Amino acid sequence: MEGDFNFKHVMPAQIRFSDVDQFGHVNNSVYFSLYDLAKTTYIKEALGDIDWSEQAIVVANINANFFTPVFFSDQMEIETAVIQLGHKSFTLLQRAVQKDTREVKCECRTVMVLYDLIMKEPMLIPDNYKEAICNYEGRTLEELAKK
Repeated sequence: MEGDFNFKHVMPAQIRFSDVDQFGHVNNSVYFSLYDLAKTTYIKEALGDIDWSEQAIVVANINANFFTPVFFSDQMEIETAVIQLGHKSFTLLQRAVQKDTREVKCECRTVMVLYDLIMKEPMLIPDNYKEAICNYEGRTLEELAKK
């Protein structure tokens, strides 16, 4: 598992009956839907209201490690933190955590790229976005710039 981070963004995860597969546990593909929802709420909380008509944040790379299964009755939370902030991209660390035991069931790293929808190419992350993420995380740009 990744190093210990202070996850300020924690989202309750609702496990639906349809999320459970024939083996009785949550299907691995469901985690990515939960992570996507948490990404969306993280970005809104950290950056506030932004007009996304000319820019987007897209996934460049995503990797997950599944440690132990999640079952229908488990009470889960998705934790999200920016762990690296670059010029055009940032890396999110997300974890699916059992609420009562704090056991990490799955961990996901996602590289996100700011994308110019008009020019159809990656774009520099504006300084005000970087500042907002740093303020949200309670970390300096220098801390988040380290790989």
